[in-house]
Amino acid sequence: MDTAQILQEIKKRKLIAIVRGVKSGQIVETAGALGAGGIPCLEIAIDQTSGETVLETFRSIKLVKETFGDRIFLGAGTVLTEEQVNAAAEAGAEYMISPNTDEKVIRRTKAIGKISIPGAFTPSEAVAAYRAGADIVKLFPAGLLGPDYIKAIRGPLGHIPFTAVGGVDLTNAALFLRAGACGVSVGGNLVSLKHIAAGNFAYLTKTAQDFVKAIQDVC
Repeated sequence: MDTAQILQEIKKRKLIAIVRGVKSGQIVETAGALGAGGIPCLEIAIDQTSGETVLETFRSIKLVKETFGDRIFLGAGTVLTEEQVNAAAEAGAEYMISPNTDEKVIRRTKAIGKISIPGAFTPSEAVAAYRAGADIVKLFPAGLLGPDYIKAIRGPLGHIPFTAVGGVDLTNAALFLRAGACGVSVGGNLVSLKHIAAGNFAYLTKTAQDFVKAIQDVC
């Protein structure tokens, strides 16, 4: 599946699951549970704590890619450097998501033919990210900004596709979409580390189904 098709799927599905803090030994079951619940778009966030935890993230990305192939639309999150763009792509990530706007990261992502989703908080950051080549601009933290901010920023910047990230839950996911976001990303409110540690992957599948149902009338 090429980059254009993957970007189309991200926009069509409108929901990316953020997987953060899940060890590589449980990553395949986690990805499978989310996919079974109707969420095939998965962002595995890089743990920046140490060099070893960064490498652990790349191992997780590789495991998911090797296990599911094109059945999971796989991205890397918290991508902060050009080197991490290269390593994530080599592991199998098709899109790079960052909490910030770094033009070098955006340009490197586009140079190797991957999808760029950098983070922004202000209109200036959003415009800078889009001009640098971002495919989608991630408004973060969306929970603090609220759906009204999405609506307001899309007034002058309606040509920029925005996704809402940070503080998104079952009660507000649809509100962000109705305000004009092209998608939302959900972390701890969807991917429960407590239930993963307990081996309760059925909980993840059920929660994923709940989120899909919450936004289905908007999609």
